[in-house]
Amino acid sequence: MSVGDAKQEHTIRTGAQGVGGPRVLVAGASIAGPALAHWLRRRGAEVTVVEQAAELRPGGQAVDARGIAKEVIARMGLDAAVRAACTDTAGAHTVDADGQVLETFRADDDGGDGYIADIEILRGDLSQLLYDDTRDGVEYIFGDRIAELAQDADGVDVVFAGGDRRRFDLVVGADGLHSALRATVFGPHERFLRHLGHVLAFYSVPNKFGLDRWLLEYQDQESGRSALLRPIQDATRAMAIFSFPSADFDVDHRDIAAQKDLLRARMAGLGWLTPDILAHLDHTPDFYLDQVAQVVMDRWSSGRVGLLGDAAFSSSPMSGQGTGLALVGAYLLAGELAAAGWDPAAGFARYEARMRPFVEANQEIGRLNARSRLVPGPDAEPRPDFTGEWFTELVGRAINGVELPDYAGIPDSAATGPRARA
Repeated sequence: MSVGDAKQEHTIRTGAQGVGGPRVLVAGASIAGPALAHWLRRRGAEVTVVEQAAELRPGGQAVDARGIAKEVIARMGLDAAVRAACTDTAGAHTVDADGQVLETFRADDDGGDGYIADIEILRGDLSQLLYDDTRDGVEYIFGDRIAELAQDADGVDVVFAGGDRRRFDLVVGADGLHSALRATVFGPHERFLRHLGHVLAFYSVPNKFGLDRWLLEYQDQESGRSALLRPIQDATRAMAIFSFPSADFDVDHRDIAAQKDLLRARMAGLGWLTPDILAHLDHTPDFYLDQVAQVVMDRWSSGRVGLLGDAAFSSSPMSGQGTGLALVGAYLLAGELAAAGWDPAAGFARYEARMRPFVEANQEIGRLNARSRLVPGPDAEPRPDFTGEWFTELVGRAINGVELPDYAGIPDSAATGPRARA
């Protein structure tokens, strides 16, 4: 059964079980969850991924892999598959209200690690690819979620909303910015979410704008708003992206009608192609709107429960590195847990020690980019100057500032196969 067929009201299960290693439950089947499942399985764990949605979500924002994240993809054996699914964006033009080009960025700038990365893929396409890579050796449960959990010194008892009760050795939350597992184990969202003063929306539209491998972005400096059109693999469609400043955010992230009303109101009067793009708002199949926010936590684990990706350390879309953090974090988390003999205290601690400087550099990039888009005012912080050597050094740490151990001597089920890289 394919995930695309999983639209029933009841729980859908796929994959295999019974490898006999430590039992690990992962919440979330977007990118961080399946990436972690890949590495946990290779290290000998018995992995279950639970996803509240009835199926994988298609489409979504284009996400990038830069620097060390590209090495993780190669070690997964997925470099060719990921590149084949890329958007094939040649570069980006910033334009004025009349469509005249102001500045150009190419995908091969900075060795493919620039503003437009040479590995750029729709979030949904990467999610599907990671699922296809792991589905035969990992149990996936769609249309269900963790309702309750209780941990002791030896394991974690989990009650699923669908009624099942099971025991795991470890549980990892990879369920995004609004992580339900994080709220259950660590506390309410407001304790960890840091709003960066912007709201972001995106959705697909018919490509009636003559888009051909080049992204177009219009920024209105006076209002801090922006509109963007980007190509995707399906040349008949394009991805529209809007952003606008907002000091707070109080729209329910599940109330789509209210979100669309908010977007129309806040983008009214913006020039360029904005009215034509908004005309498709009611007919798009994949609308998304949320605050631009980071997750800042003192620790990413509690006992036998840990966090990964946006659930633990969202750097916000303003960093352009959320996917890279998820992929690198998945590699390190599985590797450190296995290296520690699956001892949660040691494994989670080593994972955090390796990842935290990398996360902090990327979160700083996100904060700086968000600040650069705010409307100037008498009480506003000055916009950052990105021309100094300090920023070049920060970008270097944000792209490559983490070591990938080879975990020599740690079990790897792919060590004798074509994917052997570690």
